[in-house]
Amino acid sequence: MENEKKSKASFLKSNIFIMLIVLVAVIVFFTIMKQEYFTIRNFTNILQAASTIGLLAIGETYLIIAGHIDLSCANIASLFAVIAAMMITSGIPWGLVMIIVLVCSILAGLANACLVNVFRLQPFIATLAMSNVFSGMAYLLCDGKPIAIAEKGFNAMGSIRIAEIPLPAILMVACFIVFGIILARTVFGRSVYIIGGNPEAARLAGINPKKVSTILYILCAVISAFAGLLMAAKMHSGQPAGGQGSEFDGITASILGGVAFTGGTGNLLGCFVGLMVMQCFNNGLTIIQVSSFWQTVCKGLLLVAALLIDYFRSRNVGKVNYKRRAKAAAAA
Repeated sequence: MENEKKSKASFLKSNIFIMLIVLVAVIVFFTIMKQEYFTIRNFTNILQAASTIGLLAIGETYLIIAGHIDLSCANIASLFAVIAAMMITSGIPWGLVMIIVLVCSILAGLANACLVNVFRLQPFIATLAMSNVFSGMAYLLCDGKPIAIAEKGFNAMGSIRIAEIPLPAILMVACFIVFGIILARTVFGRSVYIIGGNPEAARLAGINPKKVSTILYILCAVISAFAGLLMAAKMHSGQPAGGQGSEFDGITASILGGVAFTGGTGNLLGCFVGLMVMQCFNNGLTIIQVSSFWQTVCKGLLLVAALLIDYFRSRNVGKVNYKRRAKAAAAA
């Protein structure tokens, strides 16, 4: 009974619970502002819009927990959306195109991992540089113009609905569940937390941080390429600027969901809640017809808020740890 009370009190203080309250507050606010907001159709639209960003957020969450980051994921999505469009329009079966794209995306992940682990560049700088490389490649391949996709089978992947829920949203939620279980319940998942919390302790425990981070960069690239395929299917075209800026939305969702920017803390359930807060907020701004310029300002402020939340959360954790160490020292 006492353990149940402690776990309940712990949940009430958790970031997930706080973000759930924020989510409800956002929904209530925009419903009062515009009744059209609180409809099944609008919430399915929110899920549809969240599908691409949600997939990027999964890769970012894994990397941030491990003490890394990838600023190139959105442009990886754009690049492979363009490559997929080129291949489909050349007559290659779209099912085979998807396999080729996902396999080739491994090279993008390896390129990021190589810069970080072999040449020891800071992940922020290395992936920012590669983001420009991937973006430039996308523009070069299509000469800066979107490539229309006429293949109905491929395009259906972005528009088909199952029980009124868009397929991309279903795939995104499935990925959250699968990768959430991997992160929380497997040896590999524990390795991700350990190298993010204390890389030296990871080495002493027999974990190779470089190997784990390489796998994570590859994982992030493959998920990003998959997001690019869904994006191309939804837009019926491969667009070189289709995913630009989405990496920051993915990072915002992760940080809002309780993933510590310093690494070692967080989970995909919190990330999903953070994603819903962000998407419901963005959708609400559109519903009440806020200018797109002001929407950009609001999204920036939301990212700042996420970073401030992370800062104060990290400071509180530091204080708790300091008090624990002081008590242990006094007891000794």
